Amino acid sequence: MTRDGVPMLMLIDDEPAQRRLVSALGARAGWRTIFAADGETAIATLGTQDGMQLDAVILDQWSPDYEPSGLIREIRARRPALPILILTAHNNVAVAVEAMRAGATDYLSKPIAPERLLAALNATLAEGAAAGELRPLTEKITAPLSFEDVVGSAPQFRAALAIAAKAARARVPVLIEGESGVGKDVIARAIHAASPRHKQAMVTVNCGAIPANLVESELFGHERGAFTGAFDRHVGKFASADMGTIFLDEVSEMPLDAQVKLLRVLQDGEVQPIGARRPSHVDVRVIAATNKRLIEEVEAGRFREDLYYRLNVVQLTVPPLRERMGDIPALSRHLLARIATQPGLRGLGVTDDALALLMQHGWPGNVRQLQNALFRAAVLCEGDALTPQDFPQIAAHIQASASVLPMRPRAASQPHRDGAGITLFEGDGHVRQLAEIEADVIRLAIGHYRGRMTEVARRLGIGRSTLYRKLAELGIDSAA
Repeated sequence: MTRDGVPMLMLIDDEPAQRRLVSALGARAGWRTIFAADGETAIATLGTQDGMQLDAVILDQWSPDYEPSGLIREIRARRPALPILILTAHNNVAVAVEAMRAGATDYLSKPIAPERLLAALNATLAEGAAAGELRPLTEKITAPLSFEDVVGSAPQFRAALAIAAKAARARVPVLIEGESGVGKDVIARAIHAASPRHKQAMVTVNCGAIPANLVESELFGHERGAFTGAFDRHVGKFASADMGTIFLDEVSEMPLDAQVKLLRVLQDGEVQPIGARRPSHVDVRVIAATNKRLIEEVEAGRFREDLYYRLNVVQLTVPPLRERMGDIPALSRHLLARIATQPGLRGLGVTDDALALLMQHGWPGNVRQLQNALFRAAVLCEGDALTPQDFPQIAAHIQASASVLPMRPRAASQPHRDGAGITLFEGDGHVRQLAEIEADVIRLAIGHYRGRMTEVARRLGIGRSTLYRKLAELGIDSAA
């Protein structure tokens, strides 16, 4: 790191426009950028004063004098711990796979999304940043899923899916809460795919990745000359999503003044671009997501109460992966099947020992972190199935945690679960009450059969009237 505490980045690219873009985006996050037009210059720069203080390298795949993999190996030989990010052409995952096998830390697809670049840079600076399969990847393996394709059998997860499936058919706003990486975007896409608007666009906006002074312009648009730098008319995300769906990710990060305009859209269906004389009507279904408890943001004065109730017409909470560890085997196989469709990768199995190892990890990054771990392991695996040896950082992390934490009874630290994900024991090792277990079984069945109560009653071996009586006795909503 530089003497004044500013992190330093080297971009290996000879294209002036790309240099300006990366430099501007990096500066927004407090990074200083130096440049190398080619691989030879980059290698020479590593030995300079600036080169010795580098915190990260970004390499454009079209380096004129080096194959990307060769240059990565050359940098890695000189600076083994220096994070290397590679830019790849849109959807060119094969290049990313080759680069990661050569030692690249992460990859970003062109055109560069500002939030993805900043997330990748921030990940390299995280205190005690994880290595290997524990480090977050910037790009996602995108493949829209229907509700039938979403994997998970834990009662809380199936209950959330059941609510989402019912809400999909309506026009009402949906609020999805859950930790980062639990799959809020996957559920949002499944809602859109199951809705009457599925033939129209679903526009995604990460509210936390847009500078506060640009949020209104990004969401609602602006007219030419509306403010300094507005050289052309800009169509906002709401107008782009007309007749379709807009997904407002991390909606809790939206500035208060932009919240006022969002409330107007929800109330009146009207957007007014900055500088426009009159509003225009849009027909947009809103799905919002946050990794915070939005009601707590309201109580703290950081989110408007009236907007909260407008967004919270249908609310669902996606549980973290550590609360549904029984889903890891099925999730791992499902994610490996999706990973196998990427260029340069192949179908792989996963051994029981490897699954047992994965089920011992806490997964603070949830399903997204599990997918990252499987992706990196698949890139480097030389056999036909992933084994514990393909997850060295996870094994080391588990071993280190075990050596620090005091020994506790297994029942207290790791609740017993059956294959369906029903918790049988309390945290203190005592068996749960029968009514609680029965309620979980009924919730699981309702979620599994998508709220089809006749099928739920038949599979549980009880009559419909008995099922509804139990719902009332146990305090279960039929949407759960």
